[in-house]
Amino acid sequence: MTVESTAARKPRRSSTGGGKRASTKKAAPQKGAEPELVQLLTPEGKRVENAEYDGYVASITPEELRGLYRDMVLTRRFDAEATALQRQGELGLWASLLGQEAAQIGSGRATRDDDYVFPTYREHGVAWCRGVDPTNLLGMFRGVNNGGWDPNSNNFHLYTIVIGSQTLHATGYAMGVAKDGADSAVIAYFGDGASSQGDVAESFTFSAVYNAPVVFFCQNNQWAISEPTERQTRVPLFQRAQGYGFPGVRVDGNDVLAVLAVTRWALERARTGEGPALIEAFTYRMGAHTTSDDPTKYRRDEEREAWEAKDPILRLRAYLESEGHADEAFFAELEDESEALGKRVREVVRAMPDPDLMAIFENVYADGHALVDEERAQFAAYQASFADGEGK
Repeated sequence: MTVESTAARKPRRSSTGGGKRASTKKAAPQKGAEPELVQLLTPEGKRVENAEYDGYVASITPEELRGLYRDMVLTRRFDAEATALQRQGELGLWASLLGQEAAQIGSGRATRDDDYVFPTYREHGVAWCRGVDPTNLLGMFRGVNNGGWDPNSNNFHLYTIVIGSQTLHATGYAMGVAKDGADSAVIAYFGDGASSQGDVAESFTFSAVYNAPVVFFCQNNQWAISEPTERQTRVPLFQRAQGYGFPGVRVDGNDVLAVLAVTRWALERARTGEGPALIEAFTYRMGAHTTSDDPTKYRRDEEREAWEAKDPILRLRAYLESEGHADEAFFAELEDESEALGKRVREVVRAMPDPDLMAIFENVYADGHALVDEERAQFAAYQASFADGEGK
């Protein structure tokens, strides 16, 4: 199955009129057909065969399938609650994962406890799979903690805001894993926009040369804020791996079963000494880049509607129902659990203290610094000016 480009553009017109010489610049090569995705469930929830990857999910049970569905539903509910809380002024910012549940849950559930995960700032579903409580994530976005969890307790690194830098950390960690002789693997998450960063290219180089047991998981959600993928690369992102000497695969990022299978394959080869791999999860960011963004300014409603028909949760539900793996009682119970999660998240966040406004100046340098002291004093005076105004 192929997926059409999400932002087709009309070619520019050229003209040789007015006596001007025609340009001798060669035209860019025509874009060929989109490569096929690895897909095990169609958007309608029909199971399709794939000889290369079927074996990685051949033994999956109905209970495990229901578990994947539950993970996606609860993650979406938590994400929606976080978005609402930010709109109500309870959080400083939120980066929604809406639409990317299958990519995150499928890959997250493919990892073992001894694997190590390096996320960006949108991997809420992966955090869920690794056992990080959602309220710890929200505390970070509220500004009351600097991470909210011990990375070593879950083998899940703190969120990384610097675009692409976590791939360097993951590569170095994976090189250490190999040196220690462990059979675990490392997985690094990043987006299509981050794939243009030099840090990612350097990570690809080092991981290939040192045969590091790392999986690079790129969630291509079609937009790097307001830049479509086609403005970032001439070739499909997964094909970049070829230039570094390791395999790349494009998987249907809205098919949780396919993502699970492909990630299991990549992690298995990493653990057995076959080196790195690149997975491009072809998905779509249904919401805004963050709550400070308005995607209606740069993308079409028709595009979003087309991707709604490929919704990852509805896809798996259709499969569960058609195979008789879930009944109405299961879905009703999950709905109740979902509402309870939303209520708990809401209550915990609203009970959190307001962040200390001066905390931003702490932990910048190991020792005191005159410039930081000056900035702290200026900010304190600025805050005091509001109090003076209230007293008049």
